Amino acid sequence: MSFHFIKEQDFAAFVADLIRAKTVIGPVAKTSRQQEKFVFAKLSGPEELRLDYDVTILPPKKEFFPPKQHLLLFDGARVSGCVEPVEKVLFGVHFYDVKALDMTDTLFREKNEDRNYLAHREAATIVISSIQKVSPRAFWASIGSEVKPRGHDAWLTKVAGGHVYEAVTAKGEALLKHGRFAQASQPQIAGARQANEEISKQCPEQLKGTSASNAKKVRAAFGVEELWTKFAQDCFSCGSCNTVCPTCYCFDVQDWWHIDQDSGGRTRTWDSCLTEDFAKISLGAGAQENFREERAERFRHRFMRKAAYLNEKLGGPACVGCGRCSAACTADIADPATVINSIPEA
Repeated sequence: MSFHFIKEQDFAAFVADLIRAKTVIGPVAKTSRQQEKFVFAKLSGPEELRLDYDVTILPPKKEFFPPKQHLLLFDGARVSGCVEPVEKVLFGVHFYDVKALDMTDTLFREKNEDRNYLAHREAATIVISSIQKVSPRAFWASIGSEVKPRGHDAWLTKVAGGHVYEAVTAKGEALLKHGRFAQASQPQIAGARQANEEISKQCPEQLKGTSASNAKKVRAAFGVEELWTKFAQDCFSCGSCNTVCPTCYCFDVQDWWHIDQDSGGRTRTWDSCLTEDFAKISLGAGAQENFREERAERFRHRFMRKAAYLNEKLGGPACVGCGRCSAACTADIADPATVINSIPEA
């Protein structure tokens, strides 16, 4: 680990040289009628990079686990894989999204490794950037604080006069050659630490309790059906909360054929446990069963997954407090802080 400093006037040249050398993905503005929103996209120039973003519409997991991904192609008896990772720099990721990537890494590594995800993930260099503007629905400062981000290669923090660049891995160290960096002074390092601490006090929402106490009370509420019915009464089962979530990783796999009926492929697409068909299975002979038929059951399942079921495996809740689900929910009922805070103590 080493600390470096780059002056503000040298920063654009650093990013420009990085873009000339590598594929760089970063947050860029996407203007809507009502407000400015942000997405992760390939940068063509340093002026596109917006490190002052609050949150992106979709999390950066889409770079490794895209919404639609071919797994294999076949032509008669010939079958070929579709894993073609591209080296890229994922630049300007907030720390909570790196925590979500760490969780996805764990889940896609256990048992049978998912090379369609991991090959892309391992080819990437990830640079965290300090949060400069907080999303209006964020509560990342009060959830899972016992779990620290670990999958990044460098951490960039904006301070007075420039940026402190903390190189964490050899891949993070390798990016230094693209800019005019100097060794960071102790006051600059302290300034970076203070900037990251100060911004955490600006989260507009707060989840009460500890990860353990919340997991306990959410589990204890499993059988309180009237509670989940009340929470889910305005749910459209649209799955928007799942779609924007950085830790959701369920997918559907389908085979398809060209018109020759001899060639085709196998493709996976993101799936959502809030949608009505997610838990529907075939029993054969035209029969079927849906083991989470009611929307209250699906709503409850989401919160069990986020706050309780995966805690032991991940070291904390499967939610990082980004607030994307709250912002995406048409009925505004998906906010984990609001729901979990409303559940009585066990």
